Amino acid sequence: MKIKEVKINFLEYEDDQELSQEEQNLLGEAFKSVEKSYAPYSEFHVGAAVLLENGVVVTGSNQENAAYPSGLCAERVAIFYANSQYPGVKITALAVRAKADHFHVNNPITPCGSCRQVIVETEHRQKEKIKIIMKGETGPVHVVSGIEALLPFTFYEAKLKKKS
Repeated sequence: MKIKEVKINFLEYEDDQELSQEEQNLLGEAFKSVEKSYAPYSEFHVGAAVLLENGVVVTGSNQENAAYPSGLCAERVAIFYANSQYPGVKITALAVRAKADHFHVNNPITPCGSCRQVIVETEHRQKEKIKIIMKGETGPVHVVSGIEALLPFTFYEAKLKKKS
């Protein structure tokens, strides 16, 4: 038996002002979309914004449902909308923000497992990594250069190929 270790690298910024203007704007759009969240059950509001290679910004917010599997996370709302309305246009960056009704969110919010898998598929399809920028209501900003930092053992269609 061997013990192996997986490490990730990410950038941590103390403040949004350390980011490029484009990244600051993307985080701002993600935070605006938090207000469009429908989260009566969890009372945890998430907003996402994706930047397309053509400069268009698409936003999404989490949409809950009493039948929990029927809801959808902010990241997937934004990515699916971008892919359906701008087919073939690459996503270059994704920003995620959040706030809660009954506690302060002062740590970066990361995409959930399902969203991470959708990002894997999107990166694989477009053959280009997506920069992921994460922040809570306040506090530091974390940035990774692609989804493998958050999901190191990725699963994608090549692993589903049938045997010849």
